Amino acid sequence: MPTPVLMPRLGESVNEGTISKWLKAPGDKVEEFEALVEVNTDKVDTEIAAPASGTLLKILVENGATVSAGTLLAMIGEAGEANAEAAPPPAMQAVQAAEPESPAPAVPIAAPARTGDLGFISPVVARIAAEHNVNLTQVTGSGLGGRITKKDVLAYVEQGAAPVQAAPAPVQPPAPVKAPTPLPVAPSISGADSELIPHTSLRRAIAEHMVLSKHTSPHVTTVMEADMSRVTAHRLANKEAFAKDGVNLTFTAYFISAIVSALKAFPMVNSSWSEAGILVHRQINLGMAVSLGDEGLIVPVIKNADSLSLLGLARSINDLANRARARKLLPDEVKGGTFTITNHGTGSSLFATPVINQPQCGILGAGAIQKRAVVISDPSLGDVIAIRPMVYLSFTFDHRILDGASADHFLAKVVQSLQNF
Repeated sequence: MPTPVLMPRLGESVNEGTISKWLKAPGDKVEEFEALVEVNTDKVDTEIAAPASGTLLKILVENGATVSAGTLLAMIGEAGEANAEAAPPPAMQAVQAAEPESPAPAVPIAAPARTGDLGFISPVVARIAAEHNVNLTQVTGSGLGGRITKKDVLAYVEQGAAPVQAAPAPVQPPAPVKAPTPLPVAPSISGADSELIPHTSLRRAIAEHMVLSKHTSPHVTTVMEADMSRVTAHRLANKEAFAKDGVNLTFTAYFISAIVSALKAFPMVNSSWSEAGILVHRQINLGMAVSLGDEGLIVPVIKNADSLSLLGLARSINDLANRARARKLLPDEVKGGTFTITNHGTGSSLFATPVINQPQCGILGAGAIQKRAVVISDPSLGDVIAIRPMVYLSFTFDHRILDGASADHFLAKVVQSLQNF
């Protein structure tokens, strides 16, 4: 019987995704674990592997459609096999997962007699259970947390356990799909003087998120400058030692360290608006905007940034930025942020008014570090003009949550942390 290809849950908090591109066409031969389709979730493209070898009989969800986890995407079987659109057997219909012993992505599965949650089940386990008509509720799992593994199912089959006789599953249409939210369409322009560049899924996602943010919260930006003399000296003295550990010590690590100190001092900034009240987050999860060149940007998140040293922050920044540019981030790694930094100074920008990454309270922009003439107070000489490495810091905040004074207090703490590093 044909094997269903189901939309997996690609992370603990990722319940849907958009079909970016089918890598195979109906009638193509596919191998088990071979990349079959690309799915986009929050600007992260993930390849979904084939759960079985055979022929791709039918594609049921086309490119551009957004579907929830568990949706039937396609069917794989033998060429000319009937019932290509039949619903998956009862043992393959609801919870998904990932199996440590298999590189394939998760496939949803459940059993009708189950009184609780089967937990995480791999595509290999799902296929074996379907082939032998095994009710997985009767299989004892030996994996982590009682997870059912391939060995558990094979042992159950070898013991000659009686298969469950289930009534044939009725033919079900695929779950309803949700089309992408349309954006306003610009008037068509004809002629040889213009070129229409189709939107990528990443560019469309960025556009929708930015418009949503501007319509969601009232944006206000406050700007201060910081003397980076001590940070610059510390970086110069420690850059080589960090490099020996394989870590590139960037200024972003210092900015994030200062932000963490300020968020601890002013926890209201580490919050989100809700109609019931202001939700103050206990965890400090720092998102950092990473440019992908002409393709756009993505914001991976450093979880529990307040628990990391400067070395730990620098290492996390290197890892996430490198994998972001290589398109190797996991969907969960761009979720859960409670505050965001964008270091637009890497492009020589002096200061900017960044857009809030919803549903966060604010975002801090760090400009280019420039040597400028500034007035400083010397105990013996009084006010003198000196050359100092200076940086503009802009803090865009949600005016529903913060007022000007509280926002300025937070930003002043960031400045103080940098200048007294």
